[in-house]
Amino acid sequence: MSVKKISIEEFIELSGKYPVLDVRSTGEYLHAHIPNAYSFPLFTDEERKVVGTLYKQESREKAIKKGLEYFGVRMVRMVEDAEAIIKNEDKIVLLHCWRGGMRSAGVAWLLDLYGFKVYTLTGGYKTFRQWVLAQFKNEYQFKIIGGYTGSGKTEVLAAMQKKSMAVIDLEGLANHKGSAFGGINMPVQPSQEMFENKLAVELFSLQKGYLSDTSQGSQTIYLEDESQRIGLVNIPLEMWKQMRSKSLLFLQIPFEERLKFISEHYGKGEKEKLVNAIMRIKKRLGGLETKTSINFLLENNITEAFRILLFYYDKMYKKGLQNREGWEALCTEIEHNTVDPITIANKIIQHETTTNV
Repeated sequence: MSVKKISIEEFIELSGKYPVLDVRSTGEYLHAHIPNAYSFPLFTDEERKVVGTLYKQESREKAIKKGLEYFGVRMVRMVEDAEAIIKNEDKIVLLHCWRGGMRSAGVAWLLDLYGFKVYTLTGGYKTFRQWVLAQFKNEYQFKIIGGYTGSGKTEVLAAMQKKSMAVIDLEGLANHKGSAFGGINMPVQPSQEMFENKLAVELFSLQKGYLSDTSQGSQTIYLEDESQRIGLVNIPLEMWKQMRSKSLLFLQIPFEERLKFISEHYGKGEKEKLVNAIMRIKKRLGGLETKTSINFLLENNITEAFRILLFYYDKMYKKGLQNREGWEALCTEIEHNTVDPITIANKIIQHETTTNV
């Protein structure tokens, strides 16, 4: 067998079927990586620094010799680690380093020698990042699910996904629900780079129809109406501008039903975290409203605390909606008397089916 170099498009498609080994250092991997890739470092962060310094300041040959010192003592362990990961009958594995250079070549040689069928990414992770940024410049058939806070938009999208509609959960990718309260009880957010990596792969997969749980590959992709910023990460500007120009399916749910929904969802959170979240919007909420909502919260009057906050978020959302160019022509209301994600999802699907006939 021989190691085969493949393009980024081939690599992405095969990554859905076969394991990907990222042979960069642990620090590089933790900052951002190809989604679902395994960390399989040839060097530690410190070893990488030593080899890189030798390469730049002395010579390529000295860098290689030092790298071989590190590599030689872990060959057996690396093969055993690879065996634990590569379970497919064809013994196929994909791997990459930063630029498709010595690190990937060394590990590819070892695994090929042992009997694995190895594909390496031409240009390495650097090429993958160029591909990621290019995805956000493509034109997509987006439709946006909008609605005031507490309309259950995220839950509606999840219900639509179970009905085999093509959906991207931006808040799920960002590990944040988008408001001052959005980080409560959520995992640590990914880096901006990692968020972009995950988003680009999902866009590509849905557009090409590679995800097994949807039959809508090249059709409409449904997204939640978001500000460009979701917690600490940003939707890439080109994509966000495109989202703002697409049709908006606006969930029209009564205020009291939405209040009930967010009180149930956020009211169980730790009071200290809720108070801190309210303090983050104090300047925009106003001193009196901030004080009143916190007092209600401390008195366990969750509903009245969130009533104040919901009025604030409704005002902010309405302002953002009206600032969108041509929003009235883009907007279609989907009315329902309660926050019932499954029923609302069915109404949207029925509306889409009727509209597209």
